[in-house]
Amino acid sequence: MNLELQMIGTGSAFAKNYFNNNALLRDGAFTLLIDCGVTAPLALHRLGKSFEDVDAVLITHIHADHVGGLEELGFKMKFTYKRKIKLYIAETLTEILWEHTLKGGLYQEGEITCLEDLFEVCPLAPNKPYDISDHIRLELIPNRHIPGKNSYSLYINEKLFYSSDMVFDPELLERLVEQRGCRMIMHDCQLEGPGNVHTTLTELRSLPERIRSMTYLMHYGDNKDDFVGKTAGMTFMEQGRIYTV
Repeated sequence: MNLELQMIGTGSAFAKNYFNNNALLRDGAFTLLIDCGVTAPLALHRLGKSFEDVDAVLITHIHADHVGGLEELGFKMKFTYKRKIKLYIAETLTEILWEHTLKGGLYQEGEITCLEDLFEVCPLAPNKPYDISDHIRLELIPNRHIPGKNSYSLYINEKLFYSSDMVFDPELLERLVEQRGCRMIMHDCQLEGPGNVHTTLTELRSLPERIRSMTYLMHYGDNKDDFVGKTAGMTFMEQGRIYTV
């Protein structure tokens, strides 16, 4: 069956006109939230949704625009909806997420002392496919983002590459398209400046046309409209729009 992917936000970490680059992936009966940034609760609200509509959440790396909404998610699940939500996360990130990001706000003596008190934690090994619903199979692909910090892209149903945040890696994109049958690429796009921790539009424009034609741009800055028509055939993703995968 076809999946639906809805971007609840398409902005870079410091964008003010767009919410954090987070998404909902749905197979009809199951909804996965891909990353849960600071703006995720408001972004869902603006779409007429809430955390109650989410069956599981997946985290790609530990930055506030990808994990900053987890404190609210954890509290809402425990005290409002009274259920544990599945948390899919790389096995390298579970301890870091609790000890360095969530513990300060979520810890309650005798009640909330670890991730497992709030979430059904599902650690994932990289480069290994997992069936997380009847129709969603995904694989974490390690990427380069911040030196010394683990970060992961997603390969979904052997068709869709979702970069999350990464520096330019054309060899990976070529390999996915030529050897693994990738047919759709959703890629972070830094519109200006050098690509120290993100892939730049200039770098993406250097890709072969066959790859650019299947590439959608996300995680962009507030000046996105200045670059419409200057993307060498690549398409800017739209906040709130539903894409068929």
